[in-house]
Amino acid sequence: MKLVKSLFLGSVAGLAAVAGAQAADLPVKKAAAVEYVRVCSTYGAGFFYIPGTETCLRVSGRVRAEYQYLEPQFREDNSIGFRARGRVALDARTATAYGLLRAYVRMEMDRNTGVYAGQAGGTSSATSPNIAQAYIQFGGLTAGRTTSFFTNGDLPNGNITTLRFYDYPDVNLLAYTFSFGNGFSATLSLEEGSFAGNRLTDAAGAVAGQMWPDLVGNVKYAGTWGSVQLSGALHQTRSNLFGVDDTDFGDSELGWAIGTQIGFNLPALGAGDALWFAAAYADGALGYLGFGSNVTGVGASGSLRGFAVPDAFVDLNGDVETGRGWQVAGGLRHYWTPTLRSNVHGSYAQVDFGGDAPLGISDLTEWRAGANIFWTPVSGLDIGVEAIYANIDIDGLALDNDDRWEARLRVQRDF
Repeated sequence: MKLVKSLFLGSVAGLAAVAGAQAADLPVKKAAAVEYVRVCSTYGAGFFYIPGTETCLRVSGRVRAEYQYLEPQFREDNSIGFRARGRVALDARTATAYGLLRAYVRMEMDRNTGVYAGQAGGTSSATSPNIAQAYIQFGGLTAGRTTSFFTNGDLPNGNITTLRFYDYPDVNLLAYTFSFGNGFSATLSLEEGSFAGNRLTDAAGAVAGQMWPDLVGNVKYAGTWGSVQLSGALHQTRSNLFGVDDTDFGDSELGWAIGTQIGFNLPALGAGDALWFAAAYADGALGYLGFGSNVTGVGASGSLRGFAVPDAFVDLNGDVETGRGWQVAGGLRHYWTPTLRSNVHGSYAQVDFGGDAPLGISDLTEWRAGANIFWTPVSGLDIGVEAIYANIDIDGLALDNDDRWEARLRVQRDF
């Protein structure tokens, strides 16, 4: 038995030696190198390098749940509303020999019911997918959809409900920004306008097509104390009607707007505290006063059905007549504790259409005042409530309900 066992072990050892020698002669396949995701600290927190590239990417998002009460004007009006909003944003940045190359996309989807989906009709609801922003920046060039350059994006306003000022509307545009250093810059922008059209009202509905984009420009300074911006805009309104003698076809008017928006940091009052102020005047471009898009009226959340606030109207002679107006707005943000803050804010607006305005378009004055409080128990989570009061006075019209209350509860998670 010992002899047999020795012969067996010797055979196994020989076979192993032969197999090892043959394996040594075979090519060895190397394992693929593992490429780990690298943190990109150049552009702030949350960026990482896309593997195999020098492009830094940040993925962020938001979930918002909001609940609204709006004092009804008519019995058929909804008084309550529910909103659920989801947001996903992608921010890709690459350093080049020509400056920063950036691509940004922000996608949003809302599920709205009640007041959020429309004033009238008891169980109204709507789902709205939306490309809120999508733009490319290359050096000073900005092309795509982003916030209008008429507004100061650094303004420290914290209102939830509507105020009458140009409050961060997103529009399609083509712009170039000149940076002069030390916080100074200037921008020239071709924009679709916050109202995306002529916003002209007449009985026949004879609105001509848009020939020119809005021309928007600003001069801005941003420093440690805050920021200040001066803005201007030109907006064309065109009619498709003959004049009274059938010789003057299609009148048009060039509207304009000027405004300033200023934000002040107030560290002496408290960490994070800030004050802001906005004012503007417009002739034939009332959208830049904050009167919304298309046919927009008045009320706590922006609408009083049947009374439009257009840029212009067509009079009985077929001529385009512009509306004129101005607004002032402001607010104060104060942190009571590092996790508890409040905002108080208000606005006043006045619009004048003159004596030839058709039925349904009237001069008006409006003022609004509101306040909110937010609790941030952990970073990225806001739980807050806001109430606002709006009062409207429409010339020549005695309203039984010329004022309205609105309140909103918001729960929001940013990441």
